[in-house]
Amino acid sequence: MTQSDNHILSLREKVSYGLGDFASSMFWKLFSMFLLFFYTDVFGISAAAVGTMFLVTRVWDAFNDPLMGIISDRTETKMGKFRPYLLYGAIPFAIIGVLTFSSPDLSSNGKLIYAYITYTLMMMAYTAVNVPYASLMGVMTSNTDQRTTLASFRFIGAFTGGLFVTSTANYFVEMFSEMAGPDSGYQYTVAIYACLAAVLFIFTALGTKERLKPAVVKPELKEDLKDIAKNGPWFIMLGAAISVLIFNSLRDGSILFYFKYYVQDQAVTIFGTTYEFSHTTLSSAYLSVWLGSNILGVILAKPLAAKVGKKTAFQISVLTSAALSFIIYYLQPDQIGLLFLTNVLIGISAGIVLPLIWSMYADIADYSEWKTGRRATGLIFSSSSMSQKFGWTIGGALAGWILAAYGFEANVAQTNESLMGIRLMISVFAGVGALVASGFMFFYKLDEETVHEMEAELEKQRKAEDNA
Repeated sequence: MTQSDNHILSLREKVSYGLGDFASSMFWKLFSMFLLFFYTDVFGISAAAVGTMFLVTRVWDAFNDPLMGIISDRTETKMGKFRPYLLYGAIPFAIIGVLTFSSPDLSSNGKLIYAYITYTLMMMAYTAVNVPYASLMGVMTSNTDQRTTLASFRFIGAFTGGLFVTSTANYFVEMFSEMAGPDSGYQYTVAIYACLAAVLFIFTALGTKERLKPAVVKPELKEDLKDIAKNGPWFIMLGAAISVLIFNSLRDGSILFYFKYYVQDQAVTIFGTTYEFSHTTLSSAYLSVWLGSNILGVILAKPLAAKVGKKTAFQISVLTSAALSFIIYYLQPDQIGLLFLTNVLIGISAGIVLPLIWSMYADIADYSEWKTGRRATGLIFSSSSMSQKFGWTIGGALAGWILAAYGFEANVAQTNESLMGIRLMISVFAGVGALVASGFMFFYKLDEETVHEMEAELEKQRKAEDNA
């Protein structure tokens, strides 16, 4: 590795990097879109108990992320600091993933204990692979445009991985449930995704290269923490990213409930012909359209950021997502066309923000080095994973508690009150999360001029250190 590298990455390496998030996102979507539904409607745990479990296990897991960042920052191998974790963590990740979506015949308390244990192990395995994966982008190149491109490849991989799950999961579950019983439907389905994820993690580890070497090879943890405590943009981005994930978590977690209990089966007229669609088919299509339009947003992120700046592009994204989410509250079950139209528009606007977050974290890592002369890439990027987990923690817990607060009971006709809770969760409550993200971003100070100034000065410093 070298101190300075403005390397223009090959298409092969960009694709290899993107495959890592294809793998991660398959499970992220299983967790965010299917797991609450699996626990309540398949495994038989109450919504309130699931909400509390999400809070307890994910808070621990969120603090696990910085620990993993600290460990990976101090890892020294021939492969680098981060890639070994993808290579050797792939198989354990897959095995634990299948166990998490298994349905052993246990008592009510036994089921809850099993869920706590397997879900905690799953989140630890996810952290052990995903934090080093996120950090890897920060050491592949120092070129800010290349980083934005990498972030776009990452999220194209993420959304196509998620799209693969949303477009196939319900059908796989139904098929395997008919073949082997309802308790095996999710287990066999997740086994397919787990095997594929393990292979793709290995591809990412072998197809990428770590080029940048931190200015301080063995940084002291105390100094790392002091530096990050003085990094104002880090705190702002942490709050904004958590809020974005609350928006996504509430929206993702409510979709299956929204279609099963509120929209239900519908007759839809398309070009004069009426078709009968089950709620399962409609929810699969809605999930897939949501992620497909996210990909359009990811593609638009770079040109939009180049035109108006990352901060402004972020603001446009979250404010549009909030406004469109509020509209969903007023839609009726038979307004399928409008429901899918708002879904496309929200998907595009929400997709824009996600590669920006990761690219901005790379800028924040540069800011830390610019101000202190020291770089803790793993710790900075682990905070982005931590923000995901905190947002997901709060959103997931809120989803379970909202269902319980409004009187939700699985697999029965819902009351008007419980339907109201489901509708609020996918619209108003989710939209508030996006609005809060906009409030945080108002205080973010790393505009394009400052970022380019940092990049130029750091490049001079790195070249001087290489020549010393």
